[in-house]
Amino acid sequence: MISQSKLKYYSSLLQKKYRRDEKKFLVEGKKLVEEGLQQNRYPCEIIFITNEFKENNEEFIFSSLRNFQFEIIRTIDFNRLCDTQQPQGIVAVFQIPLNDEQPKLVSRKIIYLEEIADPGNLGTIIRTCDWFGYSQILLSKNCVELFNPKVIRASMGSLFHLSVSENVELPFLLSLKKLGFEILCSDLEGKIFSEIEKPEKVILCFSSEADGPSSALVAASDYQITIPKTCPTARQEGNAESLNVASASAILLNYFS
Repeated sequence: MISQSKLKYYSSLLQKKYRRDEKKFLVEGKKLVEEGLQQNRYPCEIIFITNEFKENNEEFIFSSLRNFQFEIIRTIDFNRLCDTQQPQGIVAVFQIPLNDEQPKLVSRKIIYLEEIADPGNLGTIIRTCDWFGYSQILLSKNCVELFNPKVIRASMGSLFHLSVSENVELPFLLSLKKLGFEILCSDLEGKIFSEIEKPEKVILCFSSEADGPSSALVAASDYQITIPKTCPTARQEGNAESLNVASASAILLNYFS
């Protein structure tokens, strides 16, 4: 049986402050935990399951959990570890590795997200990057926290497949320009994206819907690019003021992939 002190410690990871202090985060749900156990970027510390989950998932436990430490705990205790209203009966604790001062360059096509505040949007963009084969994402200082439970759920496990670095600022992007990267900044105003020659080495930038890209990011960009409201077969423009940043990213990620 889990001790109350241990339960209190792990449940504190539902809060950003303690995730940062302890360098750990929680992952709920069978699929997300399974995705996490199949990678080695974030080591798994321990897994908690309920008796009901054990009874209904014996094969999964034998095949997927046998090499990891796990504990069966009471449902009332388990619920203290959960962020969702209807938990699935499994939660894992993963460790956050210490990062280098600067991200390691792992791709010729990089996504930079500036001050994306909505966790659902961030998780969806991570998932879309994974779908289109992008492997590296850089987050600015004021983006929503990467290990927010809503981000993890919206990513549907793609968080575990990509290199995602937090607190990355413009000087690092400018250093990549010296290596031949072009910076393309998505905005309401700019050149139509399909008119841009696809660079071999590119940093695609997406920003807060509320404020748009910062003046500093615009100044650092080689091009501001936009998505037109019309398509070749359309006879009139749409009436929406703007696209959701996750929707806009899907269009541009597809084109530049």
